[in-house]
Amino acid sequence: MEDKNQTWMEFFTMKGISDLPQLQTPIFLLFLVIYLIILSGNSAILLLICNDRRLQTPMYYFLSHLSIMDISYGTVTMHKILATYVSGDASVSRSACFSQMYFYVALICCEFVLLAAMSYDRYVAVCNPLRYVTIMNTKVCSVLSSVSWVIGICEAAPTMYMVYEIHCFKSNEINHFFCDLLVIMKQFCYKAYKMQHLIFVESIFIGFVPCTLTLTSYVFIIRTILMIRSSTGRRKTFYTCSSHITVVCLLYVTLFCVYFRPTSSYMTETEKLFTLLYTALTPMLNPLIYSLKNKDVKMAFKRLMKNNIKILL
Repeated sequence: MEDKNQTWMEFFTMKGISDLPQLQTPIFLLFLVIYLIILSGNSAILLLICNDRRLQTPMYYFLSHLSIMDISYGTVTMHKILATYVSGDASVSRSACFSQMYFYVALICCEFVLLAAMSYDRYVAVCNPLRYVTIMNTKVCSVLSSVSWVIGICEAAPTMYMVYEIHCFKSNEINHFFCDLLVIMKQFCYKAYKMQHLIFVESIFIGFVPCTLTLTSYVFIIRTILMIRSSTGRRKTFYTCSSHITVVCLLYVTLFCVYFRPTSSYMTETEKLFTLLYTALTPMLNPLIYSLKNKDVKMAFKRLMKNNIKILL
């Protein structure tokens, strides 16, 4: 804490993706299109699930929560950068920055736990189909979805409390398009070892445990599928899990590529674009994965379109 460059910060400045003036409009349009796709795609999934009784099953109940998380996730990470390009004001208060950071971390944690709950739903559907309705009843689904929200919200709180207690930073510039925890930690005046240890422990709990539960579920699912004698039956059974597997792989692979790579004190434009790919790809593609790979969603969409046409006529 004896560094001459130490500063007591109450406001930060977002640098965004690039400082080049000619790139500001294309970058703004890119963010806007991505956000609109996230908003419209996930809202469409929610609308279909709420309006079609055939989609009001445990799997789609969890999917509706995933869509809410994705909308919230996209809004949290992109609202400030969109507002910055419109208003030209890149400043953000310390409390607003840390609030964005908290909700970003909390929503990631929520999604990890929810995907683990969805894998359990697929496990029961494949391995114990005769008791599926009994096991995955309304109460169980409500508890599992509530637990995913509560764990995510509580898991992020201790780290964010420790971050909020720090006022001393090397610079007020955030070389990113949102308040990412790892980017903010690089600006601390001193090494926050306790915080690093806490983040490590929380990462194991919120990353490793749900991942292990998901993998365990799919070990039993794959074993059950291999016991099915007909190839048609195996293919049909695996198809019911394909959307969830795709989403899980997409989330974990992109997260691993962003946060488990060599880090530097300065974040390049390429690295920021890669982070944009991670923050946007999962919530943007989830609705497409579940709609393109799911006959029930396709049929529900067709029924909704027919009903709307009848009303208009």
